Amino acid sequence: MGIIEAIILGIVQGLSEFLPISSSAHIVFTSNIYSVLTGTPLDIETSQHVFLSIMLHVGTLIAVMIYFRKELWSITKSFFKALYKRDFSDEDALLGVYILVGTVFTVAIAYPLKDITEKLLVNPQIVAVLLILTGFVLFFSEFKSKHTDKSSQKLDLKKAILIGMAQGIAGFPGFSRSGWTIATGLFLGLDRVKSTRFSFLLVVPIIIGASIFYPILEINPSELANYNWLAIILGTITSAVVGYFCIKYFLKFVARFSMNFFAYYCIIAGMLIIAFFTGIYYGAH
Repeated sequence: MGIIEAIILGIVQGLSEFLPISSSAHIVFTSNIYSVLTGTPLDIETSQHVFLSIMLHVGTLIAVMIYFRKELWSITKSFFKALYKRDFSDEDALLGVYILVGTVFTVAIAYPLKDITEKLLVNPQIVAVLLILTGFVLFFSEFKSKHTDKSSQKLDLKKAILIGMAQGIAGFPGFSRSGWTIATGLFLGLDRVKSTRFSFLLVVPIIIGASIFYPILEINPSELANYNWLAIILGTITSAVVGYFCIKYFLKFVARFSMNFFAYYCIIAGMLIIAFFTGIYYGAH
């Protein structure tokens, strides 16, 4: 893995983590296309590439924590204050509860599927099909939101659980995490801005947990010395910077425009990827 590849993946991760277009799908597509164009072996399943993927997510976590620093501090402070007083009437304290509960349901769905989802990383055509399905989910959620009772636009425990479950299902590469969580919020009556903000906050504990426990459980410490640390660091920084600006401008976008633009993108991109790799396959045979 070289520096250029890591920076490219950092840009892809920073953009696609928050846009509803599946960061995991785009990492799979980029890695596979890079391998084809450069003639280098596909290393997406190596421990170094897995660790890079974790660090790219840490980069987007940094972006979230910087952009939402005031909200996260208020939520954390209010949550522990509510625990002490046993009074969760405060709105920020409740939001902290919803994030934690949503995270529990995310893990309950995603962890048993981990082995299945990891096998898809080397199959860009199947990932592309899942990305196309994400596009249709975005279409239907946008349509549903226009015909939803506006009095239901408040986040509650039931909605937090369902959005957390959607985030767990989105562990499949191609099922956009932000796309499925935002779409679920729209299906449940939240407006685009509320649904998007909760989606971004809900990813914080998941990335923190994955970045701590996944390396401990899955990576051999003796391999760390052989990693290209300069590439990993530059990829992480790139992911954080691109991710920050993506959050900033995407929130402005969803306040004014529908999700249909990204739905079209997912469907068209998925079809192009299928065509590209199908052509590669038949060309090789």
